[in-house]
Amino acid sequence: MEGFIMRKIFSFTGAKKIVFGSGSLAALAAHVKEHHGQKPLVVIDKNLAKTGLQEKIAALLSSDGIKVAFFDKVEPEPRIELADEGAALAVKNKCDIVIGIGGGSAMDVAKAVAVIATNKGEAADYLGLNKVPKAGLPKIMIPTTAGTGSEVTFTAVFVRKNLKKKEGMNSPYLYPELALLDPELTLSLPPAPTAQTGMDALCHAIESYTSINASPMSEMFSLEAISLIAENLRACVHDGKNIAARERMLLGSLYAGIGLANAGVTAVHSLSYPLGGRFGVSHGLANTILLTPVMAFNLPGAVEKFADIADAMGECTEGLSDREAARLAVEAVEELIGDCGIDAAIRDFGVKESDFPALADVAMTVARPLENNPRKMTKEDMIAIYAEAY
Repeated sequence: MEGFIMRKIFSFTGAKKIVFGSGSLAALAAHVKEHHGQKPLVVIDKNLAKTGLQEKIAALLSSDGIKVAFFDKVEPEPRIELADEGAALAVKNKCDIVIGIGGGSAMDVAKAVAVIATNKGEAADYLGLNKVPKAGLPKIMIPTTAGTGSEVTFTAVFVRKNLKKKEGMNSPYLYPELALLDPELTLSLPPAPTAQTGMDALCHAIESYTSINASPMSEMFSLEAISLIAENLRACVHDGKNIAARERMLLGSLYAGIGLANAGVTAVHSLSYPLGGRFGVSHGLANTILLTPVMAFNLPGAVEKFADIADAMGECTEGLSDREAARLAVEAVEELIGDCGIDAAIRDFGVKESDFPALADVAMTVARPLENNPRKMTKEDMIAIYAEAY
């Protein structure tokens, strides 16, 4: 490109290896042995464990002589204590590798378990950025939803119930050694969680694309993720056994996670954390409720990027100004939310208007996403956004 000048230095990191494809779970034992694992701890969602998947994992591993232990207590919006419980089990069983299987909650717990098992201490000691002193046990992450992207990020998020807040553990040592993505594992996901986790992935893609820390490399992944999700989420929600749509949706979620890991998220996440920590709103749903109000607020700070998003979502922008096209991006997301059957507001979870200032105070402390936001956001702005989402 003639005249193009790269005006900033950027880096690009992620999971050490990614394996993607229908049926790829069958090679799990070989991947464990590739990392010299003989005694894996499998961290799995407690509801998912009841579906027969736990038995399938046990059969895949035991047939190769691998002795497996399970930690099946993971719940949605996991308590930080679960990471400590899982790490204690890993140490007790002398586990040498950790496998996380499920949605973001199971994978976040698994990543934290792997580093606590070798670093000792408690999970709370490592909350924040770069607080983990050394590498943990090898980690294999296997998503069963097309949503969080946790299989390729360096973050694990927990609820601290005593403080009524959510906090994250962020360290390069949390990057998995292997992300194993088998779209067949998403086929049984019901419509509602398919919709909410899918919108969470779209949120990651849009936020990472509009982040001020985005780079040319992260932008490629984020924008392609937006396109894949916009084209396939409706089919996954309304025709869940459509394997082609599930494959493309999981690929979109993966790309969004790669974008997130390298560019970060923005104000949607700062605003959603206190909703999860104080009122128990699930992460994907909180992000969905807040996404379009934050997009509308951020639009003046990233007009051209929002116009790109409209194009990626299949909107006809020919002959429109960038600002007109950018508005179509907000409308396209609103339409997708409706088509996926999501109809929720923060009032549905017991939030009162009198709670807005306190929620905004907590959101202001979730600083890193706010630093990435393309438009400066004040406490007053946050209160107005909560009001719009009410």
